[in-house]
Amino acid sequence: MGRTVSAKPSAAARVVLVTGVSRFLGARVANALQADPSVERVIGVDTVPPTLPLGRTEFVTVDIRTPNIAKVITSARVDTVVHLNLVTVPQLGPRLKMKEINVIGTMQLLAACQRSPDMRRLVVRSSAAVYGSSPRDPAVFSELDEPAEPPASGYARDAVEVEGYVRGLQRRRPDLVVSLLRFANFLGPDVDTPLTRYLRMPVVPTVLGFDPRLQFMHEDDGVEVLRRMTLEDHPGTFNAAGDGVLLLSQALRRAGRPHVPVPAQSMQVLGDLGRRFAGLSGFSPELLRWLMYGRVVDSSRLAAELGWRPGYDSATAFDEFVRAQGMGGNPPAELLDRLAGALGGTR
Repeated sequence: MGRTVSAKPSAAARVVLVTGVSRFLGARVANALQADPSVERVIGVDTVPPTLPLGRTEFVTVDIRTPNIAKVITSARVDTVVHLNLVTVPQLGPRLKMKEINVIGTMQLLAACQRSPDMRRLVVRSSAAVYGSSPRDPAVFSELDEPAEPPASGYARDAVEVEGYVRGLQRRRPDLVVSLLRFANFLGPDVDTPLTRYLRMPVVPTVLGFDPRLQFMHEDDGVEVLRRMTLEDHPGTFNAAGDGVLLLSQALRRAGRPHVPVPAQSMQVLGDLGRRFAGLSGFSPELLRWLMYGRVVDSSRLAAELGWRPGYDSATAFDEFVRAQGMGGNPPAELLDRLAGALGGTR
């Protein structure tokens, strides 16, 4: 790990705007920020009301795809924006709407930030999915590595486009402190993602012949990283993941999940089972590739920058998720039999 760097001297964040505040990460970050005495106001924006209490955070219903977000930033004299509105689960409607929220919404938000004379700091939640998943990938991705096969679809492709627009803003407003965070898959009691839905399937299919290396980030550590980035000056792009890795087979054994290896071409058939029992929206191409090749990132730059390490490594983050979900027990043999029958085979 590199040398420890203390927080850069900076003007305190006075008025912070958090996008995506009605989802688990946005609500938790807003609550963490409002507890800091240096923050005068926290404004949370989303298109739907929050389900978690927000304390003194002021909630404003606004669609970041519209020019109304600029009015909020200008009228409140927002100096710090924390952009958490990257939708990873297509639960809000068709894929096109998900892309509009991720990409068009980011464009509108960044345009508003560019025009505001009060803006000083921007923190953006991105995803390690920008590196893709390929058999030609390096063993560990640093922030300087390029993917062998860039993501071509889904939220991973959206994240690539979002990062491109963020870099464009940096060129136009070099006075802004911009922090871009490429998070590994979040896990925790409140997390709802394609990964957690996959793990909740009654029988978890794995791709025959593959056992990918996986990394996770506990939601508590993710909130702490975002809190520090918001209150301190840490410009740059940073990978963010818990230490260590787990093989998918190890993770499923720790969770006591019944699992069956199937050919890759059969995974799409099993997406129907996921839709019925776990709310999974099928197996997207990026999820299927991740289940084959995995992905590991180097987070040492973040640890050196903050002088801090996550409280949970990948294994303990996964174990906390397992406990919160009440997973464990013996595989349900009848479900394994039904799955084998659906695939035209026998156990």
